[in-house]
Amino acid sequence: MPSLQTSTTIVERHIPCPVCPSSDAYCLYDDGHGYCYSCKYLYKPNKEEEALNDYTYEYIGHRGINKETFRFYNSITKISENGKPKSIGFKYPNQAVKVRTLASKDFYWDKNSPSPEPGLFGLDKFGAGSHKYVTITEGELDALSLYQVLRSPVVSVHSAVTAARDCAAARSWLNSFERIYIAFDNDSAGREALRDVARLFDYSKVYAVKFSNRKDANEYTQAGEETNLLNIWSNAKKYLPESIVSSFSEFGRILGDPVTRGVAYPFHTLSELTYGIRTGETVLITAQEGIGKTEIMHAIEYQLLKETDSNVGAIFLEEPKKRHLQAIAGLELRKPVHLPDCNVTPSEVISALEKAVAVDERLHVYSHFGSDDPGVLLDTIRFLVSARACRYILLDHITMAVSGLAGEDERRALDFLSTKLEMMVKELDFALIIVSHVNDFGQTRGSRYISKIADIRIDCVRDLVSLDPVIKNTTSLTISKNRYSGKTGPAGKIVFDPETFTMSEQEEVGNADASGTQSGDQRMAF
Repeated sequence: MPSLQTSTTIVERHIPCPVCPSSDAYCLYDDGHGYCYSCKYLYKPNKEEEALNDYTYEYIGHRGINKETFRFYNSITKISENGKPKSIGFKYPNQAVKVRTLASKDFYWDKNSPSPEPGLFGLDKFGAGSHKYVTITEGELDALSLYQVLRSPVVSVHSAVTAARDCAAARSWLNSFERIYIAFDNDSAGREALRDVARLFDYSKVYAVKFSNRKDANEYTQAGEETNLLNIWSNAKKYLPESIVSSFSEFGRILGDPVTRGVAYPFHTLSELTYGIRTGETVLITAQEGIGKTEIMHAIEYQLLKETDSNVGAIFLEEPKKRHLQAIAGLELRKPVHLPDCNVTPSEVISALEKAVAVDERLHVYSHFGSDDPGVLLDTIRFLVSARACRYILLDHITMAVSGLAGEDERRALDFLSTKLEMMVKELDFALIIVSHVNDFGQTRGSRYISKIADIRIDCVRDLVSLDPVIKNTTSLTISKNRYSGKTGPAGKIVFDPETFTMSEQEEVGNADASGTQSGDQRMAF
């Protein structure tokens, strides 16, 4: 090791090297020098640094924030030997420290602390649901400023860019409060972050704090305007997404994308009549019990996984997670892997599932709620769409979400659930494919409203008691509602193959007569 000209007492050892990949070979000495025993890097401070290499760490007031508030958030100021504050360290829940330099107002993460993780500064200072309200700011100093005024839970995201990610990581904690106040900076980045974070929650509990003559909360405390800051927060209104457009530029933005087909269904005729599956629409699949609706949903889910790179949320309330994953793997292998005589090993099933899904953490399977509250289902779907970026949600079936209710309670719950789901589909722009049982009159069970909110309704009928095995395994599809194209009527027949547990459309083969219609035998095409 090169000789050091002054004292060589080690003050920090086994820390990451600032030059090489080593995580523990760097040592810092009490004269300011640093040395890496791996890459032999030697750091020597310049003269200005040598003159100021003795620091103290204290809780002091700054920018209108008192030292007690800094102490509460464990945010310490680094002070040079001449008494000049140099920087402030903001410690996050995982002990990562974000440093703000006071001269240049730059931010960096302290290399000697753990790596930063998505999450919120200050979250560890408050228990979940410990108050009626929680406030989210865009900066740590803003969090301290508002806490000093409100004395209620206030947390901060890392930045406007990471706001949605940080809040998604702490969504369960944030959602435990009755109201969520978002107090981001009064600039374009802050307004965009507000929209992204608000999408994570039911709008009925989100309030937007809009700063008027200043950019952020800390500018008010720095100017001694705490009363004004409190009034602005107290007058926050419920967040409402922008819903009115009136300019040609806005019209052009809406109409700018070319009209394209949606993702094809696994059945040709259905795709031709509906033009595929599109985000922003609800597709309702109806059937009486035992028709095979779950297998149809499996086929659609598998198609979405193979034909898109989007995340998919699968909510199958009557199907255990294991059986559901086996179904997707079985479609990949074209084998009923859930049956004991299939002769497929667990490793082959796992490999097939990974091939079908393609990307880790892309398919999100949720199968049980343990609640009769429709709000649980709504919150789960919002989480999957906003926090897990799912563009397609499959729900089989909607009545199971309120299965513990009966009579008028069930009807009201399903009416509410159906309406809220359709509003969410339009708000968050995802595709929702849901299943509902029907009664003997073809009406959706429990609530007529389920059918009313759907953009497309597909009815499935099968003769379960036929002695003919082909007829018994053939499901007729009919489109009874189609807001997109207006095309309704017969939408093909799909045949279930019990050998492969797959479904394929039955093609009509024969000679066309003078009217252009087909005559002849119907043959199965797989």
